[in-house]
Amino acid sequence: MASVLASKMGLNSLRRKQAKTFNVTVVTMDADLEFSCELKWKGKDLFELVCRTLGLRETWFFGLRFDVKDTVAWLKMDKKVLDHDMPKEEPIVFHFLAKFYPENAEEELVQDITQHLFFLQVKKSILEEEIYCPPEASVLLASYAVHAKYGDYDPNVHKPGFLSQEELLPKRVINLYQMTAEMWEERITVCYAEHRGRTRDEAEMEYLKIAQDLEMYGVNYFSIRNKKGTSLLLGVDALGLHIYDLSNKLTPKISFPWNEIRNISYSDKEFAIKPLDKRADVFKFNSSKLRVNKLILQLCIGNHDLFMRRRRIDSLEVQQMKMQAREEKIRKQMERQRLEREKQLREEAERARDELERRLILLQDEAHMANEALLRSEETADLLAEKAQIAEEEAKLLAQKAAEAEQEMQRIKVTAIRSEEEKRLMEQKMLEAEMLALKMAEESERRAKEADQLKQDLQEARESERKAKNKLLELTSKSPYSPVPSSANAVPSDGPNFNFSMENLSFDFKDTDMKRLSMEIEKEKVEYMEKSKHLQEQLNELKTQIESLKLKERETPLDILHNENTEKGTSKQSNFKKLTLQSTKSRVAFFQEL
Repeated sequence: MASVLASKMGLNSLRRKQAKTFNVTVVTMDADLEFSCELKWKGKDLFELVCRTLGLRETWFFGLRFDVKDTVAWLKMDKKVLDHDMPKEEPIVFHFLAKFYPENAEEELVQDITQHLFFLQVKKSILEEEIYCPPEASVLLASYAVHAKYGDYDPNVHKPGFLSQEELLPKRVINLYQMTAEMWEERITVCYAEHRGRTRDEAEMEYLKIAQDLEMYGVNYFSIRNKKGTSLLLGVDALGLHIYDLSNKLTPKISFPWNEIRNISYSDKEFAIKPLDKRADVFKFNSSKLRVNKLILQLCIGNHDLFMRRRRIDSLEVQQMKMQAREEKIRKQMERQRLEREKQLREEAERARDELERRLILLQDEAHMANEALLRSEETADLLAEKAQIAEEEAKLLAQKAAEAEQEMQRIKVTAIRSEEEKRLMEQKMLEAEMLALKMAEESERRAKEADQLKQDLQEARESERKAKNKLLELTSKSPYSPVPSSANAVPSDGPNFNFSMENLSFDFKDTDMKRLSMEIEKEKVEYMEKSKHLQEQLNELKTQIESLKLKERETPLDILHNENTEKGTSKQSNFKKLTLQSTKSRVAFFQEL
């Protein structure tokens, strides 16, 4: 009984201990993180834990978002996590996302992790068409996304079809043109090949620099009504508040920069914005729900604070971060230059090796040919020697026959033939024998001369054989890897020098290198306008290349609006400047009359 009671007490204690924590899943753009949180934790505790886990210091851009009913909300830093109005089923799911966007990504985003998270979020928004992106810009952005993933283009590695499984373009863009997946990949790859030499971080930053000029970049839209009951859209972004028609999310009708706004508040569903110009009326509108007003207020306050913060001197923490980022950038540039030099040396060494291998092959071919000539000379010499021997034997045989004929003639002379006929016959035979002997002697002499000629040919053949052997020895004695003499100011005529010492592979970066790198960094601002011009030319060229394949009947309303803005020469920045030229009072009055 006591043991059962003790086990029950232990189980109750375990339950009480387990009830002091709850499980949370935080979905980031890179991975899902799981945490066990204490009941007393506030939003700030969980948010800081996530930031520490990610190694993120630029925390002011981000927040934890959760779904609630038919809208979304952001976790409040000073409120307990479980006190928020959200589903309590474990694990509780939060999305770690950028809540506020920078005005200029290149100047404001310091950490690589911050830049990477922004890149992933903006890319996702463009592909899911939450941000409108024209077709030509979509292709260029896709090429930078490919570079950020695969590094420098290498035709031996990145062969046709390597992007077949990648989601790179919005479906709206794909449906707008009569182009196959292979044709899109070809367009993207052509742009991708031009980005050679950039790092992953630089490719992501180029992506953000293009994306931040898109009209819907960083804008949160809300349905509102003015005093007359006209349905409109309120846009909140890093620059201020914007009013849009329901049918046009690209071009606002009115804009109010944050430096013109003095106070923001709401009561129930009515939202009130007091302009800095006291002569202007209070800017009021109604939203659909109280929950939406809370979200608008959070975004307004956060964007306004960041707007004012950008226009003040950086805090000590930010200055330290920027200094570390600059040092890291210089270090990476130096490392990249070192790698480029090593790569160049390797390529030169490979070229020299290929040249030496080519020369070796030529020498081997020459040696092979000389060896074959030697073999032919030896075969010729053997054949001539054999012929000379045969001729000599034939001459001996003829001489022997001539001697035998002479003996036969002498025998015939000695023999007495009584009859005259026999004498005549004998004389005739003797004459024939003399003629045969003479002929044999001539043939023997001719054969002797032929034998002498063959002996002379044999001697010449052996002389050729000796010369061929000497040539072969001369060729084989040359070393194809012997150093080629060269001077400090001249390139050797026999080929490249392959003698590389280890000193060639090490580099010392002195103060002059640091000064030069600093000057290059300073030049970036001067080159900005030229880069912008190049970017616009690149976009226009892409647009021209694919324009003939467009299906006009598939254009969306946003495509048509963007084309109209392009024809008018209207951009996001120029339109904002134009809208803020009028007085705040006249703009507020115009809003109420819409």
